[in-house]
Amino acid sequence: MKTFSEAVDVGVSTAEALEIFDSLDTVNIDFMLGAWTGADFPTDHPLDGMLEAYHWHGKRFDNPEQVHPLVFKTLSGATSSVNPCWIMPVASSLDRLPIPKSKAVGRIFQLCLLLFATHRSCARLRMTNYRGRESATMIYDALPINDIFRKVNENTVLGIMDLKGVEQPFFFVLQRE
Repeated sequence: MKTFSEAVDVGVSTAEALEIFDSLDTVNIDFMLGAWTGADFPTDHPLDGMLEAYHWHGKRFDNPEQVHPLVFKTLSGATSSVNPCWIMPVASSLDRLPIPKSKAVGRIFQLCLLLFATHRSCARLRMTNYRGRESATMIYDALPINDIFRKVNENTVLGIMDLKGVEQPFFFVLQRE
């Protein structure tokens, strides 16, 4: 089995990523509170590279009831929370349509960011059981998506996006700001 560091550098299969995820410690809700920057954890998933191409910054957990699951960088370098309902058309066609991941499309997204922005919370944190262990989970308010977290170290978690109807989970890394 590859280590977490090796997997981040070279990518792994979904099966290998699940082995790594299962080997990590669980986290509680308090551990997740605060702002986190995000990065890909490549597994050859259709979403690999998309969030970064669109200038994804990470996630923000203000408290268990106030969670901002999609925080992006603006053209000015600030951050803005996006309502995840805007991703549903993309999410529902993950296995059928290619997702544009070019720098140009990412820049256009940044130009349109105000159209998708929100100050409202769009998710919450709960403890759930996933793959036989209980860990902090971000539950989207209006989408059939759960993000489950496992601890790499005190400032890093590996997350899995579990989307109803999509077999292959999407993996990502969060680093505490």
